[in-house]
Amino acid sequence: MINTLKAYLFRTNHLQIGEGNISGYIACFLAMLSCLGVLAFHFPEYLTTPELRQNYSVEFLRQLMFGALLLAGSLGLLNFIRNKNKRLGATAWLFVILAIAFGGPNVEVTNFSDNTPYIGLDWFILDLLGSTLIFILIEKLFPHRKEQKILRSEWRGDLNHFFVNHLIIGFVLLVTNHFVHYGFGWAVSTTLQNYIDQLPFILQVVLIILVADLMQYFVHRAYHEVPFLWRFHGIHHSAKEMDWLAGSRQHILEILVTRSLVLTPIFVLGFSQQVISLYVIIVGFQAVFNHANVQVKFGWLKYLVVTPQFHHWHHWHHASDKAAIDRNYAAHFSFLDYVFGTAVKGQNEWPKAYGVVGDYVPNGMLKQQLFPFKKQK
Repeated sequence: MINTLKAYLFRTNHLQIGEGNISGYIACFLAMLSCLGVLAFHFPEYLTTPELRQNYSVEFLRQLMFGALLLAGSLGLLNFIRNKNKRLGATAWLFVILAIAFGGPNVEVTNFSDNTPYIGLDWFILDLLGSTLIFILIEKLFPHRKEQKILRSEWRGDLNHFFVNHLIIGFVLLVTNHFVHYGFGWAVSTTLQNYIDQLPFILQVVLIILVADLMQYFVHRAYHEVPFLWRFHGIHHSAKEMDWLAGSRQHILEILVTRSLVLTPIFVLGFSQQVISLYVIIVGFQAVFNHANVQVKFGWLKYLVVTPQFHHWHHWHHASDKAAIDRNYAAHFSFLDYVFGTAVKGQNEWPKAYGVVGDYVPNGMLKQQLFPFKKQK
């Protein structure tokens, strides 16, 4: 059923202004997200993230959904007018009608328990909507590869990764919290935490990013240098085209292990919730931006912070250029790679190609999740 729907909607990746495909895809995108939003309104205790729902206004989300449905209906109609093939407009209108039939933005949200198991459907909707608005615009304004399409090859598999990674956020947080609190509670020092708390706010933000990146550097390096761990991490490097969505291609076990280890020093040092919240926003943006198909000049800053060009070199895997393989491990501060001698030298140019040597990782999210457990040739 899902494959049939994909084949029906995505017969072409061709997006040309004036032909109606762009309006059709946007209409379908907004209409489908609105349907998911209606589901979240009906079952907030199971489909929304407790930490997230405390920080947004339900009334604002109602207005946002109303606007999305109105725009989806209008663009769906435009697709009918401008495109000979009406499937995108018809699909958009189908989802608009379904969303309205099940209550639309007027679904009443009653009181509910905060202690139920949940999946992060609200996080998926808001992050996908915000990421597409921000990063597709940036990629079109400052493209590295101008010829690369928005709907590049393998984008559907990476969107599935994006979807699953957001839905399992509750499970990931549960596992990481248990690992950090029960495994490293003994390392907590009240004296050290009080000292950290007295530091200026901006210094705490810099410190939390540095501490997290130091841990991530060595974990990341281990993924490359330990063959068993590379089975999992190689999935992330198998993308042959880079854009904002490519960074979502990760194995679930890698997500669990990396986040648990990175959160450990943050927990031990006792950073405040405000500092952690800002850290999450900064690293979240940087993680997506550094995979994006963008070319922006950062000058001397490229030796201090990780930029798209710096991180794209990390995804360069070509048998004829082994000197550039297994380099640029830092996620936030590029100077760490210069300090530890793992930075790619002469990065004035961009890598010519991406992907793993031999192109042996299968396509598709499910196949990639199973790949590390299969017998390696």
